[in-house]
Amino acid sequence: MTTTNGDSAIALALKALAAHAEDIKPGHLRALFAEHPRRFEDFSLVAGDILMDFSKQRITATTLKLLHDLARARDMEGWRRRMCAGEAINHTENRAALHMALREPPDPQSIIGREVAQNLARMKDFCIAIHSGAWRSHNKERVTDVVNLGIGGSDLGPRMAVRALAACQQPDLRVHFVSNMDSADLAPLLARLNPRATLFIIASKTFATLETLSNARTARAWIKSSLPAALTGQTREDAIARHFIAVSSNLEAAAAFGIPAEQVFSFRDWVGGRFSLWSSVGLSIALAVGFSNFEALLAGARAMDEHFIQAPATRNLPLTLALLDIWNVNFIGAASHGIFPYSQSLELFPAYLQQLEMESTGKSVDRQGQPLTLKSCPILWGSPGTNGQHSFFQLLHQGGQPIPCDFILLKHADFPLPGHHAQLLANALAQSAALAFGQTPEEARASGIGEDLLPYRTFPGNQPSTTLLLERLTPHTLGQLLALYEHKVFCQSVLWNVNAFDQWGVELGKQMAKRLLPRLEDDAEISAGDSLDASTCGLIAALKK
Repeated sequence: MTTTNGDSAIALALKALAAHAEDIKPGHLRALFAEHPRRFEDFSLVAGDILMDFSKQRITATTLKLLHDLARARDMEGWRRRMCAGEAINHTENRAALHMALREPPDPQSIIGREVAQNLARMKDFCIAIHSGAWRSHNKERVTDVVNLGIGGSDLGPRMAVRALAACQQPDLRVHFVSNMDSADLAPLLARLNPRATLFIIASKTFATLETLSNARTARAWIKSSLPAALTGQTREDAIARHFIAVSSNLEAAAAFGIPAEQVFSFRDWVGGRFSLWSSVGLSIALAVGFSNFEALLAGARAMDEHFIQAPATRNLPLTLALLDIWNVNFIGAASHGIFPYSQSLELFPAYLQQLEMESTGKSVDRQGQPLTLKSCPILWGSPGTNGQHSFFQLLHQGGQPIPCDFILLKHADFPLPGHHAQLLANALAQSAALAFGQTPEEARASGIGEDLLPYRTFPGNQPSTTLLLERLTPHTLGQLLALYEHKVFCQSVLWNVNAFDQWGVELGKQMAKRLLPRLEDDAEISAGDSLDASTCGLIAALKK
């Protein structure tokens, strides 16, 4: 807990940063670069296969010093030790946050280590069985399609990773993802698949997630309807079971659904949903790209874990990313943050980060249950370049709002074609430079633009950005990238004094939906005793009319 002296240190650090921001705000990135010729060298860091250039952020050496003062006042090192030691830092649910343990080297002396190793061994055996054809469907056909049924962390992380590692995917196995209970997500996929060669993974820790179970029941009915009238040597339930695997901690509920215990891959409650792709939730990833590549993904994340734990604060990539966010949100006034991977393979990365960051730090109450005095998580959004340049980059260049950006570049393309990658990189570098430095009226005139168009062809610049350069997109580098942002979120939570590992905000709507469902399904009239607002009553009546 923070002491009175700690509170004073935090207050002093915040006050110093606020005063410093008043000095920085009127300035421009043009001036910062002119005054500091070695700015790139002094404001870039390297860890593993990632170069992070944050020289285009609106900061000076003094800014970084003051931000690190805040990190010390918030006891960043202490909180990191608590997380690594397995303390229940998720205090509202009395749980540890041990997702790093999922990618640690096997440790037979540790209970958790043995459990993780055993689970990985089971995943490996299952991947070998599917890829070799040893696992067969009820009628002895080889599995050609795997459908992951999950939502949130049981969908976004694996879906993103499978898309990102398309260059590594198994040639004879297709992996699909369905998350939405809207039938438009599942029905078109089922129409394309062969039920005799399809395997479903039901990914739900509690085996009670409404969306996932709704899709799972439909999938089960689809498999059942494809069975012949007579089966040889097996019951209908056994035949159906050959098409379902569960990733869950609820063995009883999985068994009630018809999935035997040997076909259930478990994970523990110290694995938060949005941090779970490293666990058995990543089974779909391992099936899509092969278990050796899944192991490389884990190893890449572990390399970033070691950097985060061991690197000094001033050379620490995750901490630096978090400090820059605090600076931009709380002192520069940014309300949103753009994520722009110049890689089509990383097209789902912005959506993945939306859950990782906004569900983790989108809080307005601190760890002591008191209202925050600072704004927390910005709104994350983005898309792959160069698509974004033709949709929303106009707002970035001339919209008049401070919007920090992360540009993510690959030095080498994962799908090389002559001439493509150099053009892609040129666009990425040009956009980050144009956002930073803009174009003055004098520069516009010098390029031949007439006076009547000067107001439209002048760009203020001064938009802060960070560029992350990866050598190439491999399972190992992807693991580093994902762990980098995971640790950034943890650092943000310490700096804002919030719990990054609960998500109570998503529960209220779920509870209300359970109350409303009977009113949509039955013919009963809505009565005054239902305690529903006039809008909801009117909409239900219109839907049932």
